[in-house]
Amino acid sequence: MSIWRVILSIIFPPLAVIDKGCGSILITLLLTLCGWVPGVIAALVILNKQ
Repeated sequence: MSIWRVILSIIFPPLAVIDKGCGSILITLLLTLCGWVPGVIAALVILNKQ
């Protein structure tokens, strides 16, 4: 996980997980719409998976 991905996931979480698949984008987008913090946490968790 690069520092640019972490910064992007803090600024706009769905854009950070764009290469992880459609399901990841949708989950992150829905959580971001519910609240910014859950979206950031979901993006960081998805990016941290190998």
